[in-house]
Amino acid sequence: MLGAMFRAGTPISPNLNSQGGGHYYFIDRDGKAFRHILNFLRLGRLDLPLGYGETALLRAEADFYQIRPLLDALQELEASQVTPASTAALLHADVDASPRMVHFSARQGPHHYELSSAQVDTFRANLFCTDPECLGAMKARFGVANEERAEGGPHFRLEWAPRPAELPEVEYRRLGLQPLWTRGPGEQREVVGTPGFLEEVLRVALEHGFRLDSVFPDPEDLLNSRSLRFVRH
Repeated sequence: MLGAMFRAGTPISPNLNSQGGGHYYFIDRDGKAFRHILNFLRLGRLDLPLGYGETALLRAEADFYQIRPLLDALQELEASQVTPASTAALLHADVDASPRMVHFSARQGPHHYELSSAQVDTFRANLFCTDPECLGAMKARFGVANEERAEGGPHFRLEWAPRPAELPEVEYRRLGLQPLWTRGPGEQREVVGTPGFLEEVLRVALEHGFRLDSVFPDPEDLLNSRSLRFVRH
């Protein structure tokens, strides 16, 4: 359009300069943006000042003048300035063990029962992760296929108690206890205690690009700790 305005036979008549003869054309558009349009036409490239923040206005002006190469250059510039989605994330896992003695009647003969006891270690774990993909992988690893053991949002909790050999299966079920199984690639095994649980957390975290940030209480004893914190930048 800009070129058509000045071709021979154009229907647009120039204005008369009242201060000394001659004629000029008046274009009722943004003058500051027109500077960059002229520079583009002169240089053949888009050369904007550092931190230029009026690309939307310049694009509107380029569209008005129908300068397709400038519109393409602006589109490339805006695409290059799009900030990629942040991959920063936080993962925190803590686990606590609570031993307790349970008492039960053990059958020793047809009419003979004895009172027995066994120590049961109950583990409670809390996981918090701001990466939904990693959180989903963590749930799948520990067999949380539904929400009965999980909370909404970035949290979920687990509670389990491995059955001691001396505790009969029927008593184990009567107490409402349940084990925790991990579903790794091509294998399924029971998570017996804190080291096994934290080992699986560590594997999933590393698979999703996290790095270990802190260990509590003893940084030198990773798998026997109570709390692990991972970050991803």
